[in-house]
Amino acid sequence: MAQTQNATTDLSEVRALNTLFGKWRIKPNTTTWNISGNPCSGTAIDDNIKREDMDNPGIKCNCTYDNNSTCHITHLRVQRLELQGTVPEEITAFKFLKYLKINLNHFEGTLPAFFGNFSLLEQIDVGHNTFHGAVPKELGNLKNLNMLALGSNNFSGPLPPEIGNLLKLEQIYIDSSGISGEFPPTFANLKNMQILDTLDTPLSGKIPDFIGNWTRLTNLTFVGNSLQGPIPSSFSQLTSLTSIKIGDLSNGSSSLDFVKNLKNLTELILRNALISGSIPPFIGELKGLKTVDLSFNNLTGKIPPELFAMGNLTNLFLGNNSLTGGIPNDWRDNLVNIDLSYNFLSGRLPRWLGSISQLNLVANNFIFDDSNKSVSPGLYCLQRSFPCNRNTPIHTSFAIKCGGPQMLGNDGIVYEAEEIVLGPAKFHVSGKENWGVSKVGLYGDKTGKLDIEGTQEQVTSTNEKPEFFHTARMSPGSLRYYGLGLVNGPYTVTLHFAEIGFPSQSTNLWASLAKRVFDIYIQGRRLEKDFDISKKAGGVLKAIQMKYNVNVTENYIEIHLFWAGKGTCCIPKEGYYGPLIAAVHAEADFKVSKGENKKKTGIIIGTVVPIMVVGLALLLLVFYKRRKYDEDDNEELLGIGPKPDTFSYAELRAATGDFSSANKLGEGGFGHVYKGTLSDGKEVAVKQLSVASNHGKGQFMAEIATISVVQHRNLVKLYGCCIQGNRRILVYEYLHNRSLDQALFGKNNLHLDWPTRFNICLGIARGLAYLHEESSPRIVHRDVKASNILLDDALCPKISDFGLAKLYDDNKTHMSTRVAGTIGYLAPEYAMRGHLTEKADIFGFGVVALEIVSGKPNFYNEGNESIYLLERVWNLHENYQSLELVDPSLAEFDEKEAIRIIRVALLCTQGSPLIRPSMSRVIGMLIGDSEIENARSKPSYLTDMDYKDTTTMSTMGFSSETYTPGSSNDNTYIFN
Repeated sequence: MAQTQNATTDLSEVRALNTLFGKWRIKPNTTTWNISGNPCSGTAIDDNIKREDMDNPGIKCNCTYDNNSTCHITHLRVQRLELQGTVPEEITAFKFLKYLKINLNHFEGTLPAFFGNFSLLEQIDVGHNTFHGAVPKELGNLKNLNMLALGSNNFSGPLPPEIGNLLKLEQIYIDSSGISGEFPPTFANLKNMQILDTLDTPLSGKIPDFIGNWTRLTNLTFVGNSLQGPIPSSFSQLTSLTSIKIGDLSNGSSSLDFVKNLKNLTELILRNALISGSIPPFIGELKGLKTVDLSFNNLTGKIPPELFAMGNLTNLFLGNNSLTGGIPNDWRDNLVNIDLSYNFLSGRLPRWLGSISQLNLVANNFIFDDSNKSVSPGLYCLQRSFPCNRNTPIHTSFAIKCGGPQMLGNDGIVYEAEEIVLGPAKFHVSGKENWGVSKVGLYGDKTGKLDIEGTQEQVTSTNEKPEFFHTARMSPGSLRYYGLGLVNGPYTVTLHFAEIGFPSQSTNLWASLAKRVFDIYIQGRRLEKDFDISKKAGGVLKAIQMKYNVNVTENYIEIHLFWAGKGTCCIPKEGYYGPLIAAVHAEADFKVSKGENKKKTGIIIGTVVPIMVVGLALLLLVFYKRRKYDEDDNEELLGIGPKPDTFSYAELRAATGDFSSANKLGEGGFGHVYKGTLSDGKEVAVKQLSVASNHGKGQFMAEIATISVVQHRNLVKLYGCCIQGNRRILVYEYLHNRSLDQALFGKNNLHLDWPTRFNICLGIARGLAYLHEESSPRIVHRDVKASNILLDDALCPKISDFGLAKLYDDNKTHMSTRVAGTIGYLAPEYAMRGHLTEKADIFGFGVVALEIVSGKPNFYNEGNESIYLLERVWNLHENYQSLELVDPSLAEFDEKEAIRIIRVALLCTQGSPLIRPSMSRVIGMLIGDSEIENARSKPSYLTDMDYKDTTTMSTMGFSSETYTPGSSNDNTYIFN
């Protein structure tokens, strides 16, 4: 022992210790230290015992005070003892306390402000209790603090700004703490920070840029919050990071560029984080990576082969993106868990497929034939078209006992067995090919059977037999069940849940603080957000049935349980979270009686055949006249590449209320756009082209051809089309917030603040960059304008109206084509000479960017004066008054970002297309990764050309009012 045995414990601390242990009703180990006489003895003064190995309950002391005659308590550990009550003020007698660990109990009340009196405290852990109320600002007095753990409590309100004054702070754990609000600006001072964990905490606002200055940071977790993107580019400075976990962001997409210099990373998890663009090959240069999870993002392009050649990479999750191409041919056997599900991958399956058991390729477009169907049994059924029994559906129900053996329900339903251990990236299809399951996700530290939970406890609130809920399927990320080969029509889906993994909160055990939270989607629609089984059922070990009405239109049902970062992660054990389900059942709400059908067959034949003989001649005559017309229509569809889903005219007529004027969203020279609701409840925008418009027919085919081959977060989604007789109809996703011009120019109630405007500008740039540089073939939109930018519920921009788009040959410098577009957005070389390259779109983007900044259309009236926006911005720029352009309705804005957009827009609208930057460079300049060149001079077209605005703006669409009187009702101009 390094310390003397002759010293005695401070009497005030002895009394306080006795009081604490008495109120908490705990007894120390009297064989190792003496509580009644001299507590600072035995193990309490043994310097060879590390604090993590000290007694529990236990103390450690420093006996060097008063010439080695007095001992003071410096460490107090009262951990995982299921203690209840509050923390009494007597604890303040420990004035020399450096280490306080009272976690994993059931302490309640507010966190005492007198904790701020422990001036020597270095570490405090009060996690896994039931403290509530605000975090006391007095913690800001703990100037020596290097670790603060507040996780798994019931706090409310924001982090106190005073904590930002703790310059020695290295670790903050606030996971599942209840703390909300934005990070205080004072946290910029915490430059010694090494670990920040905010999992499942409702923090809000943008991810702070100042975190990029925490260059000692090794572990960063932003998951399950209410934070907004984008991920700051300053994060590229965090070169000490070994683990970064960011997910579940809203607004503000990001690229992977910031990762390039993070050479020490072993764990890169950016799941559901609005990551867009392609996967850069430099990821393969991060040699220490063991886990990469980029799932549920907007990644496009091909998979870099470098990812499959990394020497340490074990886990690769790229599911739920828009990746295209094939799977790399080479693979290293250290890569044991791979998820590539829900992309647009195609081609042949790789040769090494049979060498890996954890590979999920569900919902892609792979080619199957008799030679490879057996290599991955069932995968054919779970491709994007779900082809098994699709054309000849034979089922009207399915029932699955999730994570358990076959079982007969009390209602007579046979629940088929589904009890294989799926693991981190696997799927399974039943022998009858009537249902399937797909699981994706990797638990942090959970061992044993990774995805099946079990109990022998009695589950109540159910008529089912006890063993029905003794097992359940669990997933740390995404769990999907499929019903296959279903007859189309209305169904009732029943999901059986019971929380069997946690103890009841009434037990007052620390493990009862656990929360399981996930989302429920059916047919792609989120029906339950933040679903909590025990909360819904009224407690643990209580069953709950959730019933949903679903309309099957494509012969399958998809049920998706998704963990969005909410709920506790580590209770009752490390790495314990995610969806849990006991059983799934779906039943048609209609009856199909085979016997009845047979009985009617004879009557039908006897009655119908004579009529058919008479009518056949007439039908042949009509058919002959229509045949060539219909064949032409079909050839048009077949010739565009990937054939889109088709709707019947009757279906769309019903969806729009017979194309009621009450549902009309807008109109243009090629027809009208209506809001519709499909039979499954999905809202859509139905674009009906004019029957008389021959040009409209060409536009119709162009729009299908273009949008069928592109998939990106910032492009509007085409659900399908109707080409029936002379009818031409497109069916798009419906976006409640309509178009950007309506939001900017005061035609609806939306208020776009500055961060939203900046993210919209960046999103448009990303969408155009995809069209120009990443899609195959490259595409020039030709009509980039504010009314062709739609806004989704999160105000994410989506480029729409591809009716004028052109496919672009990489080998040509430009295309010569008839000019089409909208006055004010047309590039001069295109308007005057018909020379078309992607630089024409870049010109249009520059104009839209200026409209976003100014809140003004490119032509507008001010008093009796007509203003051309580009002319105005150049006048301001030349007089060093560029910020005068910013919309005066904005209460605040980022001056640097505003100047950045204006300077980029001036480059984009240069007269010469050679001077205009590419869209990928535009993105780099907008986010601050690339230097912005100075626009050389005011373009000559501003003085040489006389613009006369005669436009009426209306798009795919969502109509917008006429800016100035004009003579045309068409939103598109053709110059012959």
